[in-house]
Amino acid sequence: MFIKNFIHYGFHFIVPLGVAFLFYKKNWTLVYLLFIGTMLIDLDHLLAEPIFDSNRCSINFHPLHSWYAIGCYLFMIIPKKTRILAIGLLIHILADSIDCVL
Repeated sequence: MFIKNFIHYGFHFIVPLGVAFLFYKKNWTLVYLLFIGTMLIDLDHLLAEPIFDSNRCSINFHPLHSWYAIGCYLFMIIPKKTRILAIGLLIHILADSIDCVL
């Protein structure tokens, strides 16, 4: 359980930090804060019963983690204005998909 949580939360906090620092050196702190802000998509967990289940795969279970939403996040990469948010959302989805495998 410890390893699973370490990997999951590492992807939520360390991977976005690395991406922000490597690709957005000039404004990495702002980009990292935006990446962390994309965790607000977890508000859709409030619609589930129970709200938190460590053994549940979030992908295609919660509305903002659905395949339709993921498709929207992919299209959000195209416009420059939404690219940073899209990357943050997709990193978040990648982090949550780890739970489906482990």
